[in-house]
Amino acid sequence: MIRVSFFYPGGDDITFDHDYYKNTHVPLACSSWNVAGEIDKGITGPHVAAVHFFFESMEQFQAAMASPGTGAIMADVANYTNISAVMQISEIV
Repeated sequence: MIRVSFFYPGGDDITFDHDYYKNTHVPLACSSWNVAGEIDKGITGPHVAAVHFFFESMEQFQAAMASPGTGAIMADVANYTNISAVMQISEIV
């Protein structure tokens, strides 16, 4: 099992619409990639938000990234934030 996480670091002059992220962006990604997602809303720490998507394998993740829906997901980012996310891919052990 692979977990792909996107972390959104906090800082000066950042914007992040948590409602849009929860109600529109993450559901778009989940349906386009046919995966489950889990959202974190930062309370303390260096990130204002994070999302974790769960894939059965690296091959499933790579296929999702190459799918037609990925372009729409990437274009949607500007609708909720001006933050450049940090991606981490982890093997769940």
